[in-house]
Amino acid sequence: MKLHLTLAALFTALSFASAEEKEIFNGKDLTGWEGNKDLWSVKDGTITGITPPDPANPAKGILKHNTFLVWKGGTVADFELTFQYRIEKGNSGVQYRSKELTPGEFGPIISGYQADFEAGETYSGILYEERGRGILAKRGEKTVIKPGADGKKPVVEVTGTVGESAAIQASIKKEDWNEYRIVAKANHVQHFINGQQTVDVTDEDAANAPKEGLLALQIHAGPPMVVQFKNFKLVESK
Repeated sequence: MKLHLTLAALFTALSFASAEEKEIFNGKDLTGWEGNKDLWSVKDGTITGITPPDPANPAKGILKHNTFLVWKGGTVADFELTFQYRIEKGNSGVQYRSKELTPGEFGPIISGYQADFEAGETYSGILYEERGRGILAKRGEKTVIKPGADGKKPVVEVTGTVGESAAIQASIKKEDWNEYRIVAKANHVQHFINGQQTVDVTDEDAANAPKEGLLALQIHAGPPMVVQFKNFKLVESK
């Protein structure tokens, strides 16, 4: 089993080794990205998103729906993406293999895979499908996704672990910079935070599994929050 996993990891690494890195953020402005510019900006070389407080209730944010900053440089299928993030309060994530729905009052609305993270201690590292099938792997889980009886709600089979959830969470720096890595190859996706694998998912729900789509950054409805991103590195498999 260990040899099998080692060979699989080597094959994945070689498949990306000959690919070319693509710049998706110039570090200066939001060229190539679309979203609500009242919520998204570039500060100190980082993409910065905010949920402003509600003037009538400062403990709550003004957003009535999650909204996104969408990279308009094309779609991605098989790829490896690394980036750094920091978050103050709330929840966020990076969408991949996603699609745009009808925009809402506060900007773009996106559906698809999400590499989740938050200021709390439950969701960082999980695979969530925004406006789709929900949680496909909790932190630390290795899962296989299979079609459900009604064609919409999948069967999520936990087939193993990639680490202990509390230990992974303990390695995440609160309100400081962390590194996230997403690897997507065919129907197999993996997430890593600060070098530790957080999920391993094989999506066999062929009718619903996204195979290609957009990248986007999330601002979540809820309390006032700040999220920042920098040092993106996107390598697509040939």
